[in-house]
Amino acid sequence: MHPQLSDKRIVCREFIQALDACHTSNWKRLTGGCNQEKTALNSCLRKEGVERSNRNRVKAKERRLKTEQAWRELHEDD
Repeated sequence: MHPQLSDKRIVCREFIQALDACHTSNWKRLTGGCNQEKTALNSCLRKEGVERSNRNRVKAKERRLKTEQAWRELHEDD
C-alpha cells in the first residue's frame, strides 16, 4: 500500500475506490485488467506529493528567513 494512503486526510479517494473495486475481481487483478486504475492512482498520488513538497519548501524558506532575521537581530547588539 502506498504510504500516502495512510494519511489522515486521504487524497485521491475516487482513484483508490476504483482500484479497490477492480481488485475484487481476481481475474482482472492478476491479468492486468486494473492497470489503468493503478496508473491513474499513481498519477494522482505523484501530483499530491509534488504539491506537498512545494508547500513544504515554501514553509521551510519562510522558517529559514525568520531564523536568519533573529540571528541578525541578536548580533546587532554586539
